[in-house]
Amino acid sequence: MSDMTEAPKIESAAAFGQAARPSDNRQFRLLSDIPVRLSVEVGSTSLKLAEVMDLAEGSIVELDRQADELLDIMVNGALIAKGEVVTVNGRYGIRIVEVANTETRMAGVERRT
Repeated sequence: MSDMTEAPKIESAAAFGQAARPSDNRQFRLLSDIPVRLSVEVGSTSLKLAEVMDLAEGSIVELDRQADELLDIMVNGALIAKGEVVTVNGRYGIRIVEVANTETRMAGVERRT
């Protein structure tokens, strides 16, 4: 995805019988239309440029995470939660297992004065 126009829409919590979210509060309506980039990090590694250039179809790149570890859920590069992969109607999804504490979430947010 190069921009948010291609981003999939998220179903409302009410459609799944869940309780209303804090973002449903009138205080947050002003902020609710601001687009953010949500990404899920499976893992990472460091490679030399020559190693990247040697990659071909069928190559395997070992990541720094165990297969049973939770995935990092990031918003605009800041960790907000950890989750696990699920499938929904033949598509991938992420189930949020734990939400990061406020200090961790805010560490990636740039503050301007």
